Amino acid sequence: METLGKSRVVIEDGKVIEVSEPVVKYCPLFKKHRNIDELNCQSIKENIEFRIKDFGMCTEERKTKLDYFLNFGISELLSLALKENVLDAAVIASDGCGTAVLKDAQIIQGMGGRISAIIETEPINSVIADIGAENILNPATAEIDQIKGVEKAFSMGYLKVGVTTPFAQQAKLFREKYGNRIMIFGVHTTGISETEANVFFDYADVVTACASKYVREVAQSKATLQAGTKVPIYAATEAGKELMLAKLRELNKLPDTTLTDYPNPLL
Repeated sequence: METLGKSRVVIEDGKVIEVSEPVVKYCPLFKKHRNIDELNCQSIKENIEFRIKDFGMCTEERKTKLDYFLNFGISELLSLALKENVLDAAVIASDGCGTAVLKDAQIIQGMGGRISAIIETEPINSVIADIGAENILNPATAEIDQIKGVEKAFSMGYLKVGVTTPFAQQAKLFREKYGNRIMIFGVHTTGISETEANVFFDYADVVTACASKYVREVAQSKATLQAGTKVPIYAATEAGKELMLAKLRELNKLPDTTLTDYPNPLL
């Protein structure tokens, strides 16, 4: 996976066997929730080991249903969209299952809420049993392919589908192919180009800033709503705005209007 400042982390048999140097050294969310002052190989390894121990990430002990971790994150928005019947299903990628089509809000939160960008994974029997093999793109391999996942979701008869993607061109493809039948969530945006940031705002519904300076810059002219200041989430369409407003109402909060400075250079 890519996690904690875009460090490359490899887990085998429940053990962290590889951690690369992160490209970003600080994350305000991990400072707030885990009191991590600096992202480095040691602090990243310790956090991943904590997640493995706490909810079984990447192991047979994986918990598939979890409560909210953040007040306002992508999995929280997807969970709310399912609860409010804004969406019929969500296509996400997670450890132990790869791309899956989910309609249970608590499983969406469990499988998406406390992980980072999964690049490659293998099937975990307990996860597949909990989610249901019929809801997984490829239960034999745990393949990650959001394009095929969306195709599967519509073939299952769902009429309005949400999908997460870290790729701007994928967002464009989804919008052009499915129109307003799909809600697109741009994720894992650290390090993307200015062009990619513009494409996300042109085609996605919701975009998370991560540590991207270009997402923040483009948002100034293209976002319709902002939630959060340290690591903002932006609405790029009216549909995205309405979902974010519903989440803010649930939290009894108002939208944020100003940005705070990131303690280190953004990418």
